[in-house]
Amino acid sequence: MKELKVEGLTKTYGEKILFHQLSFLIHEKDRIGLIGVNGTGKSSLLSILAGIDFADGDQEVFTKPNDYTIGYLSQETSFPDELTVLDVIFKGDSKQVQAVKEYENALFLLNQQPNLASAQQRFTQAEQKMNELDAWQVDTNAKIVLSKLGIYDLQQTFGSLSGGQQKRVGLAQVLIDEPDLLLLDEPTNHLDYEVISWLENYLAQYKGALVVITHDRYFLDRVANRIFELAHGQLTEYIGNYESYVSQRAELDRIAQDQENKRIQLYKQELAWMRAGAKARTTKQQVRINRFENLKENLHQVQTKESIEMNLATTRLGKKVLELKHASLTLGEQTLFSDLDLLIQSKERLGITGKNGAGKSSLLNVLASRLALTNGELIVGETVRLAYYTQQNEEMDPNKRMIAYLQEYAEEARLANGSSMSVAELLERFLFPRYTHGTLIGKLSGGEKRRLYLLRLLLQQPNVLLLDEPTNDLDIETLTILEDYLQQFPGAVITVSHDRYFLDKVAEKQLIFNGEGQLEFYYGKISDYLDEQAQNVTLKNQPNIKQEATPSPQKEKVKKKLTYMEQKEWETIEEEIATLEETIRLIESEMLTCGDDFTRLQDLQKQLDENQSQLDEKYERWEYLSEFAND
Repeated sequence: MKELKVEGLTKTYGEKILFHQLSFLIHEKDRIGLIGVNGTGKSSLLSILAGIDFADGDQEVFTKPNDYTIGYLSQETSFPDELTVLDVIFKGDSKQVQAVKEYENALFLLNQQPNLASAQQRFTQAEQKMNELDAWQVDTNAKIVLSKLGIYDLQQTFGSLSGGQQKRVGLAQVLIDEPDLLLLDEPTNHLDYEVISWLENYLAQYKGALVVITHDRYFLDRVANRIFELAHGQLTEYIGNYESYVSQRAELDRIAQDQENKRIQLYKQELAWMRAGAKARTTKQQVRINRFENLKENLHQVQTKESIEMNLATTRLGKKVLELKHASLTLGEQTLFSDLDLLIQSKERLGITGKNGAGKSSLLNVLASRLALTNGELIVGETVRLAYYTQQNEEMDPNKRMIAYLQEYAEEARLANGSSMSVAELLERFLFPRYTHGTLIGKLSGGEKRRLYLLRLLLQQPNVLLLDEPTNDLDIETLTILEDYLQQFPGAVITVSHDRYFLDKVAEKQLIFNGEGQLEFYYGKISDYLDEQAQNVTLKNQPNIKQEATPSPQKEKVKKKLTYMEQKEWETIEEEIATLEETIRLIESEMLTCGDDFTRLQDLQKQLDENQSQLDEKYERWEYLSEFAND
């Protein structure tokens, strides 16, 4: 069994200690969810495990087999722009992966120039290499992964892809490589529900180990069997999935708080004794004085989980908020929506979700008056004070200090209870200690920048919030607090998201983009909608019961020989079985050589399933007939 052992791992950046003397063991088939507040070092830990970054000191902190392989998907997938998708996804060093890469390149060349002798020779040599290394299964698995991730054109250059497409290509690369340890940093970003569901099932069956950073709590529930929480420079392990972690953490917090309350009570008693004039006249009294001093030093040692307290004030919002009338939007040749009527009321909780690239962010841009409609009308209420949390931070000068960035908008913040606090106090409530307030924005982690950006928006006292994929860069704890805040937020909230857990918490109605300009409304939680969709697919795929003969109850065998028709059937059934087996063999052979033609691959898979089903039926029939054939 292959394992990775880590002992005494320490990492600092300047004066900041990310983690100190971490030790843990990653077993084969572990599914580890790594969680913690942004800025605590989760991505840095993965980067060190992947060999991209290094721990402090010269001591070797890793123990692993010599042939132990590690695959790493970072948040920002980066490969040279000139590489083709094929070059990227078959970047692994294994001989089988390299054989598949050469085979796919040779096949592409042969398809382009079928009469070229050198192309024919190259393909023959590549095919021989595939046979020698028995790499056909790797090739088939690669085609399945690429198809599920929606990657079809393998000759595109990496630089020509969108950010979301690049992330999918990076994910495909590490999955196809099948390393002993998969390190995935936010793998569900830019994936739709169908692909996330497939990825959950794929990783649950993965033969190696997995460490994943993700904000998707449903994903952690369905994939993880261990949770590592990184906080205050230390790593705490919990057995089970995310739901189990929440339960265990709550119990540990309760026990720790009980112990802290007992220490406080004892301290008060000892303080009263000290104030009464305790003197170290005896050894016994001196021991008690020493115990008091020790107790005083160890008070408030319980480090509660950091949290964001969002109780900022908002401005009054009238009944008239946002309305679209007969709205249509066409960008280029793509119609994103047409004749859309949408009324946003004062306490609206609308989730916008669906296929990538279908127009969800464009709709938010329309509502924010940043993008003009092709046809129709946008009506904005007079009292609307809108804050738009976009996917990219806006107006963040990397050379500006955090506190100055906020003070451009306000010197103090009004709270919902009518009081106020300084920007410095507000930063502290948002997990930025006072000594960090002079930090340049350029030195913050991606998650810390997003938290600061969110704080700036809320500082403006909006009464309408537009949130575009807020879960992509915020940690789970920040999301939990944001969810609680949105539930008591008195204004309207419109959220674009693929995070099922988040939408279940904050959205009462869903607007679903199904692609090609098709939209639908659903009143209820997104998880209920997805369950209904899955049930509809299951029913659709079930055979028509009316066309099936109802199986008769099994009876005891009483007959001794075949009927005339059964005898005729027996005489031909073995030939029919042989024909089906040959057909299946030919289909499987063609599947191995169909190259980049994924449409053809899907057709062949359907044919294969149908023939296999017929073969199974013939085998069952052969077993029955054989019982009487020789009587």
